[in-house]
Amino acid sequence: MNYSPLLISLKAAVIATMITFVFGIYAAYFTTKLDKTKGLVDGILTIPLVLPPTVLGFFLLVLLGKNSIIGKFLSSYDISIVFSEAATIIASAVVSFPLMYRTVRGAFEQLDRNMIYVAKTLGLSNHKIFLKIMLPNSFSSIMAGTILAFARALGEFGATIMLAGNIPGKTQTMAVAVYSAVQAGNRTLAYKWVAIMVGISLVSMIVMNKFERMQVIKVGKGGN
Repeated sequence: MNYSPLLISLKAAVIATMITFVFGIYAAYFTTKLDKTKGLVDGILTIPLVLPPTVLGFFLLVLLGKNSIIGKFLSSYDISIVFSEAATIIASAVVSFPLMYRTVRGAFEQLDRNMIYVAKTLGLSNHKIFLKIMLPNSFSSIMAGTILAFARALGEFGATIMLAGNIPGKTQTMAVAVYSAVQAGNRTLAYKWVAIMVGISLVSMIVMNKFERMQVIKVGKGGN
């Protein structure tokens, strides 16, 4: 059994999670500061969550293909995103981003506003309030969102196969490997990959639920 799909999936999921961790947190913070345009911005940032993965993959293909503005610019430096390892990471990051963003945004909105008001009266800047109050008090939710984003990135299929294709040893992730095994009539191999993915996902969900319970307890104590 060739374990390259496992390694490719883990690599793409880890890097994608690192990307969504940073952008998801700052996007959540930025959205909480908005007023009139909050609904529109939130809808744009969340839309990858409701779009079919293949449609999302199509948009990424149009955006990053060789005939696009970005594709032509990258081609001038002999860089191609489509059907590359980078494509698996981009696809995983895009589909997992909304989960990280929504989880963290929810945590920020549940914070006791009195803490922030007191911090402002003490002269703390918005940046320091973000770093010293909002992040520490949302730590459990941030970790839960990170794990959820990782699990989603690990199981990504539709956008990945559209943008990265199915190249064994290069872009073939576990989800794509399951599809290939079924297409080839090798159900035994498909069952093995499914078992590995279910095992990793189950562990991820157990850890995520633990962090969510920690956040609920923290919010409950804050309310008392």
